[in-house]
Amino acid sequence: MFPSPGRGSTLSAEPAGPPQETAVRPGIGWALLGSELSVLFRRLRTWAMLIALAAVPVLIAVAVKLSSRPTAPGRGPLFLDRITQNGLFVAVTALVVCVPLFLPLTVGVVAGDTIAGEANLGTLRYLLLAPAGRIRLLLVKYAGAVAFCFAATATVAASGALAGVVLFPVGPVALLSGDTISVGESALRSLLIAAYITVSLLGLSAIGLLISTFTDVPVGAMAATIVLSVVSQVLDNLPQLEWLHPWLFSHHWLGFADLLRQPISWTSFGENTLLQAGYIAVCGALAYAKFSNKDVLS
Repeated sequence: MFPSPGRGSTLSAEPAGPPQETAVRPGIGWALLGSELSVLFRRLRTWAMLIALAAVPVLIAVAVKLSSRPTAPGRGPLFLDRITQNGLFVAVTALVVCVPLFLPLTVGVVAGDTIAGEANLGTLRYLLLAPAGRIRLLLVKYAGAVAFCFAATATVAASGALAGVVLFPVGPVALLSGDTISVGESALRSLLIAAYITVSLLGLSAIGLLISTFTDVPVGAMAATIVLSVVSQVLDNLPQLEWLHPWLFSHHWLGFADLLRQPISWTSFGENTLLQAGYIAVCGALAYAKFSNKDVLS
């Protein structure tokens, strides 16, 4: 009664399963990335951290503006004494203040939550049911952490620039080398410093991703990532461990002084990028080794 599936039959014309899955796969990664970024930047926690970061340069600018005496050179954070002379230094000073603690703290929260947060909510299992694969999920999660690094540093820089323009005079900037550059070029230097700091945080993001694959408790992964950033900076200040300093991911965090010279020296930028790339490669490989063998029960 039923025709056998011959060469010209309707049944033989149906496409096979594997080709259909392969055709869908290229778009899965982009859809997953879009969903990840949407969820990340719609969270109240994310906006609360960005608002807190934006408040740091405003507080610095207001404190300097209301101060009854000028800041003595060499006192306080770098470039603090130059804010009253030129408001463009507010952004740079705020970045210097945020690098040791505030930026690593917020990045540690986001990076530590990448995998552990999904496991804690019980959504990790459903993400793995999509034909995206574990390695693609790791890449998407890390891309989300990188996007937050960009957003965090840009928030501090933009808020500092705005506060400086509103509260202080703005004009040509005197560089560390003694040269003077225009307002437009100084804004470009501020963007380069923000990019430098963003690159500096990429290694910490990879460490947070790695730690996040070992636990289903996001708070633990966040805390461990933040503690490691503090420990790395403490070790970097111990002269007895000078041999270890070049290998610490925080070693070049404040090494952007070369971007404030004329001409710009890219040595520290290159060394920092190479160091962070090494941490990304090692931590990424370890994260995949752990995550590929992880039993996902939730």
